[in-house]
Amino acid sequence: MSVLSEWDSFYLIVGSAAGALIGLQFVVMTLVADKPMPGISQAARAFATPTVVHFSASLLIAALARVPWPDAAHVLWAAGAVGECGLIYMAVTVLRMLRQYVYRPDLEDLTFHLLLPLVSYVLLMASVAFRLEASLFCVGGAALLLLFIGIHNAWDAVAYQVYVQRNRQAGDS
Repeated sequence: MSVLSEWDSFYLIVGSAAGALIGLQFVVMTLVADKPMPGISQAARAFATPTVVHFSASLLIAALARVPWPDAAHVLWAAGAVGECGLIYMAVTVLRMLRQYVYRPDLEDLTFHLLLPLVSYVLLMASVAFRLEASLFCVGGAALLLLFIGIHNAWDAVAYQVYVQRNRQAGDS
């Protein structure tokens, strides 16, 4: 298990950041909930909820990496299961994105809301196929990528609310 002990600090940082950012997402959602647009709940399920799921997946990976498994291969199988669940969730997210009508994603949105999460979850699933050291880097890279995807998407959502929605509401007044 010594190979995993070398990852202690990494997963402490990633897990702590993911947990804190999940809490901040709840604060942000509370602050922007004062004047919801029609149909916004569909867009939230397509864009905001996955952000919390990605933060949660990153936190889960960090926690799973610290479980006292009999050997490191168990971490990889657990991470692979997280990846599999993430891919299933991404399929649901794609359907939600296609069904909502409030917001049409641009290339940046498609990159951060679809492409990069898919890459992360595939990387988690594929981590069981590599040598142990490479696999641990795949899992760590996927956890970090999910964290950064969440940060980008959370910031993007807040910026959209502040710069687009509030300006629209001010123009309506």
